[in-house]
Amino acid sequence: MSHLYENIEPNVIDDELVQKVLEEECTEDIGKIVRREGFNFKDVKELQLSFRNILQIANLWQFENLTKLQLDNNIIEKIEGLESLVHLVWLDLSFNNIEVIEGLATLVKLQDLSLYSNRISKIENMDTLQELQIFSIGKNNLTTLEDVVYFRRFKHLQTLNLAGNPLCDDERYMLYVVSYVPNLVYLDFKLVRDSTREEAVLQYQYHIEPLEREEAEALAQLEDKQAKQKELEYHKTAFVEYLNGSFLFDSMFAEDTEAAKLACLPGVDDLLQAYPSWFVSVCESLFNYGLKEHENREAEVSHFHEYLNEVLTANQQEGRKRILEFENQNVDSSEASQLDFMFMQVHMVISPLFPSVKEILEEFKRNIAAVASTFIENCRELENHHHEKLLEISITTLEKSLKNELDVDLPADVQKLLVDKTTIVNAVNASHGTRLQSIDKRESDILSNIYHWQNSVTEKAFQNEIDRNRNRVKEIILFIENLQEELDSIKIPEATE
Repeated sequence: MSHLYENIEPNVIDDELVQKVLEEECTEDIGKIVRREGFNFKDVKELQLSFRNILQIANLWQFENLTKLQLDNNIIEKIEGLESLVHLVWLDLSFNNIEVIEGLATLVKLQDLSLYSNRISKIENMDTLQELQIFSIGKNNLTTLEDVVYFRRFKHLQTLNLAGNPLCDDERYMLYVVSYVPNLVYLDFKLVRDSTREEAVLQYQYHIEPLEREEAEALAQLEDKQAKQKELEYHKTAFVEYLNGSFLFDSMFAEDTEAAKLACLPGVDDLLQAYPSWFVSVCESLFNYGLKEHENREAEVSHFHEYLNEVLTANQQEGRKRILEFENQNVDSSEASQLDFMFMQVHMVISPLFPSVKEILEEFKRNIAAVASTFIENCRELENHHHEKLLEISITTLEKSLKNELDVDLPADVQKLLVDKTTIVNAVNASHGTRLQSIDKRESDILSNIYHWQNSVTEKAFQNEIDRNRNRVKEIILFIENLQEELDSIKIPEATE
């Protein structure tokens, strides 16, 4: 399509346009359902919007499960409005008026991308497209050959088209691209020959080797970071993140403004020497306990899905059986009422499944609830014990201070706590309260995470069953309508006397 569109009426992506496009692509049977119920955009996997004079990408957020999108041969000037299309694998934006590569950050599953014949002058903003295998950016305004080094980050990139860009006129072009993007199989629609690859390596190996060392170091750091993140995600699924160390203990004292003052009291230093190791030991015990319970939960989830699948399979088989029994009957126009009877019979199979599923889910919730027992009670008991000892030391120190028997000089802010029993006790209690709040918050987070996880598992299963039943009812209605049409088309001979 021409880049000049003074005489073209720009179009927008709205529901009317999308509805029209989808209706053009659907079959006759599907068309009947669509005319009756409309499209569910969430079910659409592929969408073709080529040659529609589209100026701006918009209103695609409803297509959250889209995998293939064609927007080629339009008059689009900016890549935008694609953020929600996270399942997109194939995207064609060729033959438009795009000047900047942008708006692709969330498309992490993208494998095939075409930006052919646009106005792009720089390769950028594609770092997250790590699954990219095919990329066409020919016939643009790329002028700097060194910019192709950017493509080294795409380890799966095998097909690259740069033909028609000014940088292709550089006499180094072929060997430079092949040496810096070593995984390429096809460049500009041509197979990269082994002889070309060998020549490229010989010519640029001294430039490539330092780059490879830097990449290897960066990769090692990245893998280490990813391994730690993966481990943390696993700990989160077990609800024990940051319990395999001193994180919780450190957070308790980080928010305790009185702790530093009370640490100056005689005898508290010895108390604080032992407390961290005891507390961390308890946390690590809880951590190991949580991982073990996680394995039990996984087994429980597996059992739940197996049981649910058995119920669904039995239900489906019974539904098929009743439909086959109906199809084997001799239905004529005088027996058309049997259609309604068949629908009622199959619906009777579907409906009882809801209570069955609900019963399974409730039993599942009861089983999982046992995991959320007194998860951090030992930490709380240990803190209470520490508090009692600290209170004893504080009162003893107060009594010695009042009798002028202290043999140490205390900071002024600590001496202010030793004016009377109420003041020192309030300070110790405030310190204790702050630390208990940290423990309580950690326990609350664990219970909340368990609750949300539990609901996500059960609600997803229940919603899947609702969707399955809804789709089954649609199929039955379509089946009945087709049979009704056949009955209506039958010409019954008039009775002769």
